[in-house]
Amino acid sequence: MTETHRQQLAAKPKPTQWSKKEILGHLIDSALCNLRRFTEIHIKPKPYQILDYPQDELVLANDYQRVEPKDLTLLWVYLNKQIIHVIKQQTEKTLQIQAKLPNQKSTTLLFLINDYLDHLEHHVKQIVGS
Repeated sequence: MTETHRQQLAAKPKPTQWSKKEILGHLIDSALCNLRRFTEIHIKPKPYQILDYPQDELVLANDYQRVEPKDLTLLWVYLNKQIIHVIKQQTEKTLQIQAKLPNQKSTTLLFLINDYLDHLEHHVKQIVGS
């Protein structure tokens, strides 16, 4: 990877906005959070309570800005491979397991999975510029 490419990945559009590396870091945090949700929903009391997570604080605490892009990418890929594995194990019945969002609205595991995939697509487009 060239130094120019490294600089592009670390560049912040505005001081208060995430760089592409930080967006990828946010996707890592999201993957960790959602992997936990997608598995805990089967073993915790119903309806499963979805907890919000402090995304800005996690990006800062993990200091993604100073992590090698290759390491971020590998971690993100392997987390999502496990998420894919967990999703493939679901049945029509398990996809209907009930959950409550932080705002206390009711939802299902199916919604949570689709929401994760939409969120993932949104941020990947930010990174690749599409």
